[in-house]
Amino acid sequence: MPKLNQMLHFQIASSDEEEASIEYKSRIADDQEDGFLIEVPISEKSGRYKRLFLGDELSVYFISEDGIKSFFDSHVLGFKEDGVKLIKIRKPEPDRITKVQRRSFLRVPAELEIAIKTAGNLRFVCETDDVGGGGISFICDGKWPLSSGQQLECWLLVPFKNGSIEHAFFKGEIVRVVELDSGRKQAMIKYVSINDSERQKVIRYCFEKQLEYRNR
Repeated sequence: MPKLNQMLHFQIASSDEEEASIEYKSRIADDQEDGFLIEVPISEKSGRYKRLFLGDELSVYFISEDGIKSFFDSHVLGFKEDGVKLIKIRKPEPDRITKVQRRSFLRVPAELEIAIKTAGNLRFVCETDDVGGGGISFICDGKWPLSSGQQLECWLLVPFKNGSIEHAFFKGEIVRVVELDSGRKQAMIKYVSINDSERQKVIRYCFEKQLEYRNR
């Protein structure tokens, strides 16, 4: 387990490959029961500070005294002002720390309402099949003309545990379309343009659902 004052190195989950490849570092300023308070991260390459958002998924590693790299997945839980701004990230369970690097987008099954607009100005509403930090899939009526590489504008209805409902807007590209036995279509979408604030809504929803599944 990383210790107080240990330097953490991490990447942030993003659908933008260049952004996702950037490595940041941050020192553990406080070790709490359920999380670490870390300093504002800085880019290893550019030396610029990086703003983190609630729910940001992190792929973290630290180097032990014997020089071994240990990896774990985490996410941002909140923030604290203590003279300087600190970010609270989830502390991993000891058995979830691994010597093998793991980084993937969290995806959860979800039937959320989504409004679609195609480049040809066709509009329709359907339901998602799953959602995640890197993209979504939805199932729609078979009559809609969809194909791989097609660009879409999407408005996703995102309900939260506290009862609030928000819309997340993004532009996506169809990666794959599957014709279902029912005559309907399933389309897999990757984000090609999404604001950080919009993506945070989706990631926050995913984490709430994941916690819900774990607590069942």
